[in-house]
Parts: sequence; C-alpha cells; structure tokens
Amino acid sequence: MEALLVTPAGIYEIIVSKLLPYFVLGMGGMLLSVSMAVWLFGVPLRGSLWLLLAASSAFLLCALGMGLLISTVSKNQFVAGEIAILVTFLPAFILSGFVFDIRSMPAAVQLITHIVAARYFVGILQSIFLAGNVWSIILPNLLGLILLGTIFLALARRSARKSLE
Repeated sequence: MEALLVTPAGIYEIIVSKLLPYFVLGMGGMLLSVSMAVWLFGVPLRGSLWLLLAASSAFLLCALGMGLLISTVSKNQFVAGEIAILVTFLPAFILSGFVFDIRSMPAAVQLITHIVAARYFVGILQSIFLAGNVWSIILPNLLGLILLGTIFLALARRSARKSLE
C-alpha cells in the first residue's frame, strides 16, 4: 500500500483501480451462474438478459461500494473481514427475502430490510427469471440499488484518504 500511496495517482484513480477488477470478476461470475442456471439446470429466463446485466451491475457496484467503505474505515484486514461478515453476509441471507418472505417478518424488521441491497436484487431476480420484465417490481428495486450504491460509494470516497494513518 505504501508504494501505491507515493504514486501521483489521485484518490479517484485508486478507488477505480480497486473496484474495476472485482467488478469484472463479479460480472463474469454472474454470467457463468446465469449460463449454468439456464443451460445446465433448465431454469427459464423469462425476462431480458440486458436488464439482468444492468441490475447485476447496480447490485455489484452497491456491494463493492459497501466493501470499499468497510475497508476504508477498518484498521486491519481481520477487522474488515469480521465487519463484512456481520454487515453483509448474515443480513443478506436472512433479510433479503430469498429464504424468508419479507411480508411475514415483523414490521420493524421489514423496515430494516430496506437497507439491505440483496433485498432489491432478489426481487429483481425473481421477476426476471420467473415472470419476465415486470417494471412495477424492477424499477423500484433498481432505484433502491442505485440509491444504496451511490450512498456507499460516496461514503467510501469521503472516508478514503491517501495516507497511512
């Protein structure tokens, strides 16, 4: 990290260089998963592949923004890993609506699900795979992803600094 900090690269270049490889890997993993679901397991894709790519991009930028925010506020890698598990994996698994229906949760928990990015992405995936392009479901969820992604990336940029403090 010290070698990177003494380069003339600005903070925006450093952030983009940290996000771009993971974005490409994430989109490659998504394409592989969708390909296997459709061709290997016979899951029908009733909606637009382009819409799925756009929604996946929004979700991935949101997730990467959250990861970047966690890494900029954490003092070391171990703490960042623990925070990431507690803040991302567990809430995404339980509060996304993938395993447990959000409508059957208590009202307070339903409110908390609005800050979990996976909630919006699961809604989009269910719509695109099971029903097609249902815009009344896709647009609010896509806007939620874009809003959360913007917030996380802005907070990560605000907390990122070019020093070893």
